[in-house]
Amino acid sequence: MKYNMKTIAFLLLAIFSLALSIWGPEALAKYQDRGTLNKIQSQTVETAGEGYSYKLNANEKLYILSRCLSSQTIPESEQNALTHTDDAVIYQDLEGSYAFVANYRSPSDQEITDDQVYETCNNAMGLLKEAGILPQEVKEVVPSSYDATLYFAIDVLEPRNNIAVWKLSLSNSHVNADKENRLIDAYIGAEDGKIYEFYARTSLLWDDIDADAIVEEWGRYMGLNSPTPYESDNPLLETTPYFKKYVFSGMGENRTIVTVGFYEGINELFLKIS
Repeated sequence: MKYNMKTIAFLLLAIFSLALSIWGPEALAKYQDRGTLNKIQSQTVETAGEGYSYKLNANEKLYILSRCLSSQTIPESEQNALTHTDDAVIYQDLEGSYAFVANYRSPSDQEITDDQVYETCNNAMGLLKEAGILPQEVKEVVPSSYDATLYFAIDVLEPRNNIAVWKLSLSNSHVNADKENRLIDAYIGAEDGKIYEFYARTSLLWDDIDADAIVEEWGRYMGLNSPTPYESDNPLLETTPYFKKYVFSGMGENRTIVTVGFYEGINELFLKIS
């Protein structure tokens, strides 16, 4: 009898062990899930480089935007208005290392919205007028007469190197619109609200324009270092004979060329980067 009780106990233990090995892991998992599912879990994690965010300086932003703008064909005035292109196209240079991409999502919290860009542009124009960069007669922009598109200028090989800009253009939807003393095109920083490039109609003539003073004041306004003259005897660098070019440092050994010029006949003053 004693032998039988030991045998029965051994068999019961074996059956229990077998049942535990089959259903035990599943039951344990369900119990653990019940303690974690539908509950917020927090955990402190030490991350190397936490809080580090690379920020471009003014010269670097200008250089990246200049490379992206130089990689596309954009209208400079009515003289080449036929070169207007579709905003939805992604433009890249021949090496494919810089892209200028139209953005159709809502701006981030750090970027100027489409409702704010007109006021921002007018404020920036006021600063340029005070500095003698823009003539006082250039009129303020209004939403009903202008088109605004948000773009990203991106270094494709280093995507962290990017800048968001609004392109503000006098609308072509108004036939025979009065362009006298009007801003025609401008690129405005979506975060800093500064005017990086502009084309504006004015009653001035080239002889009335002090290009050296304009670029010096514009460089100070942008927070750039002092420019140096661009040395070239080539008169075909522009589609107008009225221009002067200057060099600003860019990224590393690279540089940005800024041109102050004037289209005679339509009396259009421009400052562009390349």
